Amino acid sequence: MDTLNKNQSNRKAWNEAARFYEKELEKSVSFLRNGGYHFCEPELKFLKDLKEWCHTAVHLQCAAGHDTLSLINLGAKKVIGVDISDKMIELAREKSRRLQMNAEWIHSDILSCPKNLDGTADLVYTGRGALNWIMDIEAWANVVYRIMKKGGRFYIFEGHPITCLFDMSSKETLQLDPEFKGYFNEKIYNSKGWSESYIKDLGDENKLSEKYEKVWPISRVISALIKVGLRLECFEEYPDKFWEEFPLLKEDERKKFPNTFSLLMFK
Repeated sequence: MDTLNKNQSNRKAWNEAARFYEKELEKSVSFLRNGGYHFCEPELKFLKDLKEWCHTAVHLQCAAGHDTLSLINLGAKKVIGVDISDKMIELAREKSRRLQMNAEWIHSDILSCPKNLDGTADLVYTGRGALNWIMDIEAWANVVYRIMKKGGRFYIFEGHPITCLFDMSSKETLQLDPEFKGYFNEKIYNSKGWSESYIKDLGDENKLSEKYEKVWPISRVISALIKVGLRLECFEEYPDKFWEEFPLLKEDERKKFPNTFSLLMFK
């Protein structure tokens, strides 16, 4: 199956996942209306001063727009969310309509991001389980570059690929995942259904759409972004998590390895 068809299968899977996000709509709107922002502690030092420099923020793989609209609560004057799932975009649009926030939503495969976004972003933001859905990291880096303004910033806060080495059901200590082919292996993994610690109650797993994911070593990500012309300002790794990837593992064991990383780059 080629990249386009894999991406379309992922679109169907995320449209199914949108049923879970629909249940969270009222809660999300209330949280954002009260000034909430959905970011982890390591992200805040990079995003807390948006009102001083960020007119337009573009969020790639924005899902239902919760994090995107959080950028407005941190000071961005306008946000643009892009996502391959039409159902997620509908939810994001409904949130901004209710909140009357300055947001634009674009339904698009990230690798086919519309040309009218070129050179518009003071900030390109992404992450939190985004890179694993990208099948071509070089093409993705080119999209990031072309939609940024000169002098613009790219910031990603993402799950650390080293976590893919381990079995999510690990309890007392980490156990290697027998299905994972290795940190540097370029295998594309396919599956149906979602982790119980993330999305629940979508019905018979066998009736759900196939999902395709790929693990990108951090070196590949940085190299792709530098190759298109971005300048690396900061790379950090953290024990902080953004979801319950190892729900049975003791906290002190989990914090012994990096769970997330971030990159700040300039054009």
